[in-house]
Amino acid sequence: MRDAPAGSWLLRWLRRGCGLLAHLAALGMTALLLLLSRPGTSLFSWHPMFMSIAFCLCLTEAILIFSPESSIFCSCSHRVKVQLHWTATTLVLVAATLGLAFIISSKNRSELPHFVSWHSFLGLLTLLATCGQILCGLCLRFPQLLRILSVAQLRLYHMVYGLVVYLLATFTVVLGIYSDWFQAQIKGVAWYFCLGLPFCPALIIMNQTIRTCLPKKREHI
Repeated sequence: MRDAPAGSWLLRWLRRGCGLLAHLAALGMTALLLLLSRPGTSLFSWHPMFMSIAFCLCLTEAILIFSPESSIFCSCSHRVKVQLHWTATTLVLVAATLGLAFIISSKNRSELPHFVSWHSFLGLLTLLATCGQILCGLCLRFPQLLRILSVAQLRLYHMVYGLVVYLLATFTVVLGIYSDWFQAQIKGVAWYFCLGLPFCPALIIMNQTIRTCLPKKREHI
């Protein structure tokens, strides 16, 4: 058996570095939005807080759990990873629902119209898609009870659909960065840095999903 070439070793460490960068970007974006929103100062302030926890942090970690290079739970069994994935996904749904409730309450109090921006439309679509993804996950969780015949194919759909949900969440966050509320607080070069930050974990997760879904080539020794 041949030793692993230097290129594969370098690629493995490069993926680990990118995975670490994805974790830091997700945590950094969440911390920034928590700092800017100043939770408790108004009803609206809870909206960016809960939505950032849901989609910037929990959703990112829920997907990265299954990455062989990027996950901080690499040594855990698949069963443990599934349990952690479910916990993170549940937190996504709870936090996102609270974020939606607070923005609706805030607009009702201010007598402002609902869903008049692309950010709000895409945000609602992302939340609905998240609910669909959770239903798909439930089918994978209880395949015998629901009489699912092709579990492998459903798992593939679940992964691809999860990527679509994550990309929807990423563009929702980006549209939020374009909002007057965000631009009033962050300007100049810092604003462009914040604009690029959500794309970092999105690219890592896209690469992870593609590598997982594509059939592996047979290695000849």
